[in-house]
Amino acid sequence: MPNNSIDTSKVTFVTVTEANDDQRIDNFLLSVLRGVPKPLIYRIVRKGEVRVNKGRVKADTRVHIGDVVRIPPIRLPEKAPLPEITSELEQALANSIVYEDEGLIAVNKPHGLAVHGGSGISLGLIEGLRKMRPSHEYLELVHRLDRDTSGIILVAKKRAVLTALQRMLVNQKGIRKRYLALVHGHWPQKIRAITQPLKKIEMQNGDRMVIVDDTGKESLTKVSLLTKGAHYSLIEAEPITGRTHQIRVHCQSQGYSIAGDEKYCDNVLKGIDKQQQIERLCLHAHQLSFRHPISGEQLILTAPLEQAFLNTLEKVGCNVAL
Repeated sequence: MPNNSIDTSKVTFVTVTEANDDQRIDNFLLSVLRGVPKPLIYRIVRKGEVRVNKGRVKADTRVHIGDVVRIPPIRLPEKAPLPEITSELEQALANSIVYEDEGLIAVNKPHGLAVHGGSGISLGLIEGLRKMRPSHEYLELVHRLDRDTSGIILVAKKRAVLTALQRMLVNQKGIRKRYLALVHGHWPQKIRAITQPLKKIEMQNGDRMVIVDDTGKESLTKVSLLTKGAHYSLIEAEPITGRTHQIRVHCQSQGYSIAGDEKYCDNVLKGIDKQQQIERLCLHAHQLSFRHPISGEQLILTAPLEQAFLNTLEKVGCNVAL
């Protein structure tokens, strides 16, 4: 059964609350039927099995407070239940919360923790938070970070906050994201903006990569040099667009791959990282700034670097006051 309180084995009637007011019916169903595949959601809508106030709907029909949604029985293969949260993960997440109010949580995601669990055998950040906060009816990721990237990530506690923040991200204004990256080589002061278009490709071995390509999506990363060591440089990168692996590929395109990047570093650079005992991707989501959707307050949220990252910066001569 999906990770929700609805019994999918029989017809269910759900009354729309303020949390889902003016939401498309497909997105409403995805939110209340967590774990049900999207194709199945669209199939039951298309076949007329989903009704709102006894009437048939289309996928883009919007629901409002007080609407009664009929959800038909849904047959799903049995899945192993998510494991209980370990005390270690619970403590790590509790210690990683850098800000919280009635509308959102900001978490300093540790390196190596996925934002989503995989295949029902492990918990990611969002599942861990839901296990920690069973009384919270609504906890959704506003955006994502790669598993190997540490740093600040937002979780919405209300749908209105989620949609407002995601709108800012889509419109590329209203939210500033700043990252710290340790890169190979001496980053030139003159490189302040990188504009190469980026394109996702699939390799022959099935691995997915991002490359610079004229047919790719328009991309922009602003960059400033913070300090240099003997071999590495520490930079601050601000992605204006939000493409997959944008900072990693833009740095590589300039000839300055990010330290510890197993996907975009060549073997020579990997060897240098190994000599320096760098065993993680040295990319950290350092700061988020935006106007709070509810209070209107301008927030500047900062996620401290993990001690291991700080130790690496000191070792390669790139430590700097942040």
